[in-house]
Amino acid sequence: MRKKAEKNRKYKIAISTLLFSFLMIPAFSEAAVLSVGPTSGTFTVDNTFDVRIILDTKGKSVNVIDAQLVFPPDKLQVVNQSAGKSIIQIWTSAFSFDNARGILKIQGGIPSGIQTSNGLIATVTFRVKAVDTAYLKFSDDSEVLLNDGLGTKALENVSNGVYTLLLPPPAGPIVASETHPDGSKFWNNRTVLLNWTHFENVRAYSYTLNNDPVDTPDDISEGIESSVAYKNLADGIHYFHIKALRDDLWGGATHFPISIDTTSAADFLIEISPSDKTISKNPNIIFGTTDSLSGISYYELKILSAGSDAENGSEPFFMKATSPYSQEFGLGSYTVIVRAYDNAGNWREQVKNFKIVNKIIGIAQNQGISIRGSFIIPWVWAWTIIFSVLTAFVVIALRIWRWHREIENRHESRQLPPETKNKLDELKRYRKKYGKLIVFISFIGALCLFSPQVKADSVNLSPPFVQTVSRNITNEEIFYIGGITSSAKVDVIIYLQELEAGQASSYYVTSDSNGKWFYSHPNFLSAGDYLAWTQTRLGDEFSPPSPQVNIFVRETALQFGASRLSYETVYLLVIFVLMVAVVILSIFIIFHAYHGRKKHKRFAKELMEAEEAIRRGFAVLRRDIQAELEVIQRAKISKTLSAEQIALEKQFLRDMEVAEKNIGKEVWDIERYS
Repeated sequence: MRKKAEKNRKYKIAISTLLFSFLMIPAFSEAAVLSVGPTSGTFTVDNTFDVRIILDTKGKSVNVIDAQLVFPPDKLQVVNQSAGKSIIQIWTSAFSFDNARGILKIQGGIPSGIQTSNGLIATVTFRVKAVDTAYLKFSDDSEVLLNDGLGTKALENVSNGVYTLLLPPPAGPIVASETHPDGSKFWNNRTVLLNWTHFENVRAYSYTLNNDPVDTPDDISEGIESSVAYKNLADGIHYFHIKALRDDLWGGATHFPISIDTTSAADFLIEISPSDKTISKNPNIIFGTTDSLSGISYYELKILSAGSDAENGSEPFFMKATSPYSQEFGLGSYTVIVRAYDNAGNWREQVKNFKIVNKIIGIAQNQGISIRGSFIIPWVWAWTIIFSVLTAFVVIALRIWRWHREIENRHESRQLPPETKNKLDELKRYRKKYGKLIVFISFIGALCLFSPQVKADSVNLSPPFVQTVSRNITNEEIFYIGGITSSAKVDVIIYLQELEAGQASSYYVTSDSNGKWFYSHPNFLSAGDYLAWTQTRLGDEFSPPSPQVNIFVRETALQFGASRLSYETVYLLVIFVLMVAVVILSIFIIFHAYHGRKKHKRFAKELMEAEEAIRRGFAVLRRDIQAELEVIQRAKISKTLSAEQIALEKQFLRDMEVAEKNIGKEVWDIERYS
């Protein structure tokens, strides 16, 4: 037992010591800084440069270093790492690198600890593989630990490196390109025209095009021409290498980069925060995407709404914007168009529809009904308005019914209004009098319309190029179309034809100084199928029409002539009618419940009075019968009852039984009608 107690005491001391140690450990004690040197520089392809990894302990003693240096494997390559001179005394893991993944690992320790402001951990030699900007950075899980026996984290900050990687200076002919003049920029043209300086003593040139930044052409002559063209090049970075044959000797090579990107940015979505249908007047429009080659340059944004003055050309074009974008909107439906441009000039477009709505009806507690949050109708007036509206609907319905009956009677009797009948008779007289002349004029007009125009052969304008169009929309969304013209500041005519009715309408805008044009319809289109095409106009000259585009407008709102009624409004009206019906039923129920309860109370009172009267009558009857029975009982004691008295006693008993039965029946009858 003594040994067991001693053992438990030791366990308790050990646990207490461990808990005290944990309580005394600081959560995080920042001190050290990891950095690379140099932090910047310019280096040429196929050459090498050294980078030192340095530690500054900020006056603290550290003993463990665990770091990862990340580099771009497509631009840099580790060719040598030197740990010969290093503050690391014990390497817990071999100093290693992975050129395929772009990772360099450092894991080691200093058992006795070290304090240093410029301690060299390692020197790494990189070779430049490609033209671009390269970054060296420490990974987020890099750590430096204090020499305090507790393994306290001490890494306070890191200093990364950024380097500019260029091609070596030209050693051969100086190369230029009119299609891709800047080799450090991406271009969206697959055809490349290259030319170079030519000297009289040059007898031949040798050149090649590949993906190697510093390749050397072979010694086979490609001719004496000073230019070359390449067509249909793939996206990516290509390198043109050329050298010249002079005095029977091939000179050094010149390397010229050609960066091509004809692919638009990645597909993306537009998000409206807090939602696509919101009461917020300042929603956030959130967007963003990436581009794998040249990268994203900027975004353009355009907001469309019904009633805009686009048909007169006064609506602004796209504007540059950043995500998230926000502005104040009024109530209504909007369409936002976002274009993402990469650094090569390619762009991708996305469209999003959203609505700004207001809470139409709300309940203000103990006050009344709130209308659009602007004012409150007191409950007394609210009920009065509801009943008035219901009465108005009944009156309107009766009038419409009478009007419908009158129209129906007129239709059955084929009776026209006098004014219409007079106009019809007058029209018949004019047709009889001028019918032949109208036919002749129509024939001449048809010849004029369908005759080939003289100016058709002299048209030199190109039709507008359509870049964006809303092909599938609803009759609650805005129709828009835009593109570019071959000439600036020219009129673009937009034709829109509804296929079922065959009616065509035309609208026009003016292209800007860059030839860009954009049109959005000021009103919502009716549901149906449409054809749209465009034409350029400059003065009296017209271009040929552009190819036709099919437009499909789906129905999400009811159309009544020039008026529109959205399904949302219909739902609200239905809800309102249901609310009115509920109110009417509630009043009906309250009315009948009130009068029924009143009647029930009155009847219950009468029932109680009847029961009380019955009980009193029964008591009196029972008292009288009992008195007679007592007389008979006393007579039994003194003498023998006569047959008449026995018969009377039996009669009394029967009368009491009949009275009790009658009392039960009367109460049952009353309860049945209650």
